[in-house]
Amino acid sequence: MSEIAWSAELFEEQRPRLRAVAHRMLGTLSEADDAVQEAWLRASRADTDAVDNLAGWLTTIVARVCLNMLRARERRHEEPFDVRVADRPAAPGSGADPEEEAVLADSVGVALLVVLDTLAPPERLAFVLHDLFAVPFDEIAPLLDRSPAAVRQLASRARRRVKGASPLPEAELARRRGVVEAFLAATRGGDFEALVALLHPDVVLHADRSVVPTPEPVVVSGAATVAKGAMAATGRARFTGPALLDGTVGLVMAPFGRLGLVLGFAIAEDGLITEIRVVAEPDDLHRIEVAALDA
Repeated sequence: MSEIAWSAELFEEQRPRLRAVAHRMLGTLSEADDAVQEAWLRASRADTDAVDNLAGWLTTIVARVCLNMLRARERRHEEPFDVRVADRPAAPGSGADPEEEAVLADSVGVALLVVLDTLAPPERLAFVLHDLFAVPFDEIAPLLDRSPAAVRQLASRARRRVKGASPLPEAELARRRGVVEAFLAATRGGDFEALVALLHPDVVLHADRSVVPTPEPVVVSGAATVAKGAMAATGRARFTGPALLDGTVGLVMAPFGRLGLVLGFAIAEDGLITEIRVVAEPDDLHRIEVAALDA
């Protein structure tokens, strides 16, 4: 077997891990695959004779590529992602696979991807490599040209942002989470009867002008009417997951890793949802503190 073929075989063995690292760093599979391909080009041209830990070496190459991509993204000041793309099929030849994106985002945690997208590139790299992939700080430090102690501080700061905090007692938080997750499951599954059963007969849904969009905010009431509206958003539900919103349980919708809207819930003591607020206005979204819920 030639040296190039042997190197390619070793790289393919590491590809799933490298793709996972890149996805958490960049938020989308298309960008992650681009980063992994660039890492392969760099690795294939490098002298590997002195490499003792191939997995670690390739991880650092992918991380460096992702860091450069994140910094370039910052310099471009990217426009907010068009959330309505979640309701459309991918364009032929675009390389996008909404179903795969949605499944992977769900397995990682939609809220986690949302919070990661708010971190500065060095914080994101430190947290992802150390907390999610157990890369030691002294191996991360050279990537950021900082000391291991400084990288530890970056990861700690990112960790506080990711996990957040809630003033609610643990039992109450769990109760609300159960209701919200049941709402999401019924919406994804197209189970109209299950949705109606979760809603108070006089439930009210408020949606701002950017949700549909419409010239004026939308207000609808009644369990059946609200449930029908939720059923119409099944496509968006693929990219939606539970999160902490200002310390209480809600839902975040983030197609391809970009926050599109949030749903806040008022839940009565009997477990029925009495109010739903859907927020998509960018200025309002930025004022909401989003954090990941524990698994």
